[in-house]
Amino acid sequence: MHTHSHAHFSELASRTTRRIALSLGLTGVFVVVEIIAGLWGNSLALLTDAAHNFTDVIALGLSWYALWLATRPSHEGKTYGYHRAGILVALLNSTTLVLISLGIFYEAYQRLIAPPEVNAPILIGVGLLAFMINLGTAWLVKQGSEHDLNLRSTFLHLMGDVLSTLGAFAAGLIIYFTDWNWLDPLVSILIGALILWNAWGILRQTVHILLESTPENIDMKTMVDDLLQVKGVLGVHDLHVWSISENLRMLSAHIVTDDIFISAGLPIQQEINEVLAHRYNIQHATLQLECQGHHSDILYCNIHHRHHAHKHD
Repeated sequence: MHTHSHAHFSELASRTTRRIALSLGLTGVFVVVEIIAGLWGNSLALLTDAAHNFTDVIALGLSWYALWLATRPSHEGKTYGYHRAGILVALLNSTTLVLISLGIFYEAYQRLIAPPEVNAPILIGVGLLAFMINLGTAWLVKQGSEHDLNLRSTFLHLMGDVLSTLGAFAAGLIIYFTDWNWLDPLVSILIGALILWNAWGILRQTVHILLESTPENIDMKTMVDDLLQVKGVLGVHDLHVWSISENLRMLSAHIVTDDIFISAGLPIQQEINEVLAHRYNIQHATLQLECQGHHSDILYCNIHHRHHAHKHD
C-alpha cells in the first residue's frame, strides 16, 4: 500500500514538474520583453511586473526542485524523507513577496510625488500580452495547488502577476485618454498591497507548520472524545499532532487500556487508526498502549518540565 502511494505521488509530481517547467520557460522569456518595454515606455507598472515576474522564475524553479526532492525515498539520514522541502520553498517565496511589496511601495511613492510621463500605447500593448501569458502560466500551476503549500505559494506569485498586468493594461487605457500619469504608480501600490496580503497568508501557514503546531482544522478536544469512544480505550495522554507538509499529518499518543495481551490490543490500534484516517486525514500514527495505573494524567506532554526534572534527579 505504501509503495503504491509513493508511486502514485511520483507520477503526480512528474506531471506537475513538466507543467512548472513550461511555465518557467514562458515566464523567463517574457521577463526580458517586459524589462525592455518598461524602460522604453518609462512605466513603473511594467517594471514592477517584470520584477515580480523575475521572482516568479525563481519561485517556479524552487517549486520544481522541491517537488523533485519530495519524490526521493526516506533513508537513515532523512527518516521523514524530503517533504519539508516544499514548506521551506513556500517560506522563501512568501518572504520574497513581502520584500518585493515593500520595494514597490517605496518606488511608487517617489513617482507619486513627481509623476513621470508614461508611454501609454506601450503600457497597453505589453500589459495585455503579459496578462495573457501570466494567466496561462498560472493555469498550468493551479492543478494541485489547493492541497500543496509549495504549489500554492507559486500559484499566488503568478496570480499576482495576472492581476498586476490587468491593472497595468487598465491604467494604460486611462492614461492614453486622460494623461493621468499618476495612475501608473497608484496601480503599482494596489498591486503591492494585494501581493503583500497573499504573501502574509502563506507565510503564516509555513511558520505554523515549521513550529509543528496542531493543524488548524483539527479540534483536539473533539479528537480525544472520538478516541475515547473506541472500545477498549480508557484514556489518552502525551498526545501530539503535527504536520510534515500541508497534507502529511502525524500523531503520537499513549493509549490507556485494560491489562491485556499485545494481540488483544491490535484491534484497538486498528480502530484508532481508522478513526484518525477518515475523520482527521492522519495516515501515520504512533500509538503506545499502556495499562491502567502506569500512566500520566497530562494530556499534552510537557517536555520542558520533564527535561528540568531529569536534570535535578
